[in-house]
Amino acid sequence: MISNSFSFKKYFLFFFVLLFSLSGAQKKFTIVLDAGHGGSDHGANRYYSEYGTLREKDITLAVVLKLGRMLEKDKDFKIIYTRKIDEYPSLTDRTTLANRSKADLFISVHVNANTKTSPYGTETFVQGPDQNKTNLEVAKAENDVIYLDEKDRQMFASYDPKSPESLIALKIQQSKYLESSLLFGSFVEGNFEKKDKRYSRGVKQQNLHVLRLNAMPSVLIETGFISNYDDAMYLGSEKGQNEIADSIYDAIMSYKKAIGRNDGATAKPEAAKPEEKPLKNDFRILLMSSPSKYNNNDPALKGLNYILTLKENGMYKYYYGTTNMASVRDNNLKSAKDAGFRNATSISFIPNQKLGIGYYTIEIAVSEQKLSANSYMLNTLKDVVRTKENGKFYYTYGRFSSLEEAVKVQKTLEDKGIKNTVIQKNLK
Repeated sequence: MISNSFSFKKYFLFFFVLLFSLSGAQKKFTIVLDAGHGGSDHGANRYYSEYGTLREKDITLAVVLKLGRMLEKDKDFKIIYTRKIDEYPSLTDRTTLANRSKADLFISVHVNANTKTSPYGTETFVQGPDQNKTNLEVAKAENDVIYLDEKDRQMFASYDPKSPESLIALKIQQSKYLESSLLFGSFVEGNFEKKDKRYSRGVKQQNLHVLRLNAMPSVLIETGFISNYDDAMYLGSEKGQNEIADSIYDAIMSYKKAIGRNDGATAKPEAAKPEEKPLKNDFRILLMSSPSKYNNNDPALKGLNYILTLKENGMYKYYYGTTNMASVRDNNLKSAKDAGFRNATSISFIPNQKLGIGYYTIEIAVSEQKLSANSYMLNTLKDVVRTKENGKFYYTYGRFSSLEEAVKVQKTLEDKGIKNTVIQKNLK
């Protein structure tokens, strides 16, 4: 009897200690650290005499390991690595690991690159639909790696980022984490700018596969451009890697405190914020007005995509993005200013407003000489109007009562291969 009682107490004590330990472990703030690329996927790379070949996969791993060692000193954190050596975990493995761990935060560290050597600075991306495509090349570079792994091909094969169904599902899935992701991203970029005195290109939404399936706040941090000499020297240095890791660490601490997860304490739930409602009007960001016409990808547009060019009274006005959500409008404005358009401003457009006087048309070509009768545009389109002003021939197509009608037709022209057209407003 005595031995049985003793055994019961011993097992009860063991069970209590185990239960207490498990409950304590559950309160840990779990972070998944993802060193971008790895193994056969070198990521961005450049040769410099000072370092030899700098490879993205090496820089990201160095930063992540430094950051992880800092975090592991704090008992309130549980740190999970997608890789700690030079190997390539598939994107599916990375996101599955994060979801199974029920992580509180997913941080993917990367290095940027450009075909030109002039771009520099940091930027942090959160998952979002294609509303804020401030750097399409980043998405291409980071999303291309899905084709390196058969598992990823199967996982992402059915996902079409251009389909309305995918975007609707994406918005629903990501909306609950977007605000937290943006908050953490702002802490990261703020530290890069204020602590490290680096140029921050801001926090941006982008459709990135490595973030898309994560059921938690997630960010992809581009720590600098390996294609820029100064950035590359910083990224390759022990000092630079330590500063990057330290700034991300401080951002984690600020974020943890902001959401009420400090010292393992259970915070009172914050009152739910009212759901953002669409504004009455659409908003576009006016970048600049110029007598010159710039085509897509022109350096004057500073890497911004999805520009609407509207010609009025002989001036070309360049608008970036369109939205009826105040938060997206403000983020678009910040992205424009981060890109260098310091005088950018948001302009209100009444949806489907019909012009009382005048009409919209599409300027399809401007030429010093008349277009040939064999011109593809003239043979493809009927009723093209030709006018001559100041020694130049202007070719326009169609008459539309609203801007939306003109935009819709403009897209059909692009599908036919007629690109770099401009919507013209005629108040006559």
